[in-house]
Amino acid sequence: MTDGPQLAFFTEEDGHYLPLPLARSLWGADTLTGPAVCGIAARAAENDYGREGFRPTRFTIDLFKSAKGLPTRTAGRILRDGGRIRVVEVDVVQDKPVQDKPAGEGTDEVLVARSTTVFLKESANPPGGRWFNPADDVIARDIPTPEQQAAAAGGFNGEGPWDPALAPWFGSDGNWSNDMGVNQTDGQKAVWSRSASVVAGVQPTPFERTVMASEATSLMGNWGTEGIAFINCDLTVALSRLPVDGRIHVRAESHTEHDGISTSSTGLYDSRGRFGTGMVTAVNNVAAQIDFANVDMEGHYAES
Repeated sequence: MTDGPQLAFFTEEDGHYLPLPLARSLWGADTLTGPAVCGIAARAAENDYGREGFRPTRFTIDLFKSAKGLPTRTAGRILRDGGRIRVVEVDVVQDKPVQDKPAGEGTDEVLVARSTTVFLKESANPPGGRWFNPADDVIARDIPTPEQQAAAAGGFNGEGPWDPALAPWFGSDGNWSNDMGVNQTDGQKAVWSRSASVVAGVQPTPFERTVMASEATSLMGNWGTEGIAFINCDLTVALSRLPVDGRIHVRAESHTEHDGISTSSTGLYDSRGRFGTGMVTAVNNVAAQIDFANVDMEGHYAES
């Protein structure tokens, strides 16, 4: 077992998150990856507004526009502070230099995303019997063999120094490999991921890890035979508990697409079983389509 992620999306300085190479997206030059933006919002919600005895149970983020490789910060507020429910909102803001002015003398504030996090009070389950998913539906059935895990870890390109324990395991119809080109099929997708840190030198919390891993819902649902050409505009994560160990399994459960718009949902699992659901809506982005069979992954870390 690794001591923890050695990679991170940002450094933190003077109230700003400064993107590291890991935060780069494949969608376009100087853009940030979804897990990085979602991780910032989750971190701010939990660190600034979390409360003892309350659990984060729903995280929704609207991704208004592509985040750039700029200093990034958050601004939050409490929307509801009750005895059983606490709701907070977090904006992800970037400071864009103003044209025709020297660096540091003027910036425009650009809102790139806004999240809402619902914290619910922990207690005991009420009495009575209720319907539950069948037992074989709440466990992570698809697990790569030790040999497949070793092969996946050994062949992945990422920012060095690389810890093989961080390598994601991608699966399509039960075939596991972190060569994303191999998994470029029309089969059901899944990934076992171990998220990097939001901020260098700080271990991600279970909530941060869940949000960042869940952003792969778009990848799991929209990844097909020619790569991915839908880009998600949002992410919703619903949780009954938080994960108990490092890796999170994100498995495609549903996908629909009509007229250039798609919806996708995933089940979220750890070694004990299912603990949540991810959902995204996405829009046609074929002009920037990513073909994993041909793209150069050197210097990039797969969405985790």
